[in-house]
Amino acid sequence: MTDDLAEHSSKGGLERARRLSVSQRTEIARQAAMTRWANEGKAQLILAAYGAPDRPLRIGDVEIPCYVLADGMRVLAQRGLHSGIGLSEGGGKGGARKIAILMERLAENGLDVRGLVVRANSPIRFLPPHGGNPADGYEATILPDICAVLIEAGRRGLLGKRQEHLAERAAVLQHGFAKLGIIALVDEATGYQEIRERDALAKILERFVAKELRPWVKTFPAEFYREIFRLNGWEYAENRGRPGVIGHWTNNLIYKRLAPRVWDELNRISPRDNRDRLKNKLFQRLTDEIGHPKLREHLMGVVMLMKYSPNWKTFMDRLDREFPQWGTTMLLPFPDDYAGPEI
Repeated sequence: MTDDLAEHSSKGGLERARRLSVSQRTEIARQAAMTRWANEGKAQLILAAYGAPDRPLRIGDVEIPCYVLADGMRVLAQRGLHSGIGLSEGGGKGGARKIAILMERLAENGLDVRGLVVRANSPIRFLPPHGGNPADGYEATILPDICAVLIEAGRRGLLGKRQEHLAERAAVLQHGFAKLGIIALVDEATGYQEIRERDALAKILERFVAKELRPWVKTFPAEFYREIFRLNGWEYAENRGRPGVIGHWTNNLIYKRLAPRVWDELNRISPRDNRDRLKNKLFQRLTDEIGHPKLREHLMGVVMLMKYSPNWKTFMDRLDREFPQWGTTMLLPFPDDYAGPEI
């Protein structure tokens, strides 16, 4: 009876395994590997969320496997880093200390090695996203520091004949990430760039767009409209109706230049009547802490440009130069504390 139960259990397990998707089986394998390594007393593993062996960091002819960990840290694989800067591969367990040993020797010769001995002796243990064995790596910002030290060591003649090539390789690498920076290069290589931009956009919208409708408070000053009339050569009267085009211009001049995708989100969540007209003002959905103050600041900047412009075309040229519209795609990453354009 026991054998029958065991056989039935085994068949049931195989059937369940067959029903799992590839991603589910991969995740189970990852968790099993983490458990196995933890039980064997190894260092705590950190999951890598992005990156793959076939998507290395490429700088010229140099390729270094790179990953983004679950906490957002960008790492370079240890062995790939060794070969990337020109150190020979292999060497057993002692080979893992190649960078640290080199930096120790340079420090003994009076070179400032930027704390690289400690950093190289403290690798990060992580599990690649698609399974496989755990690997060691370093935070990606270690590479620019290594390159700077090697270049300076070469300039001072501290490397010796057999290692002169390290300074040459470091110069090539440094030139490769001089414009974009190592973090941007890793993000592009791993595919994290698109995720990062979506996350940054979500944070911006959360800060600008309120979940609840705010009470109506007079927000747009009369001089905003008065200047629009003046720049277009129209006669202005305080209580006279405004041309319908002014609503479209307000979206262009103000909301679409306030912060990335804020106008799209406000337009999306604002209810409309049966004639497709907004039931509330867009500014009523801006947050008290960030959105509304930034709107007022932006309005002040726009009105100032209006006052110092002789006509509508001149004003628009100046506006596009000083406060360009945000596109649908962000080309640069935003810091966590981004709160909108400075006025």
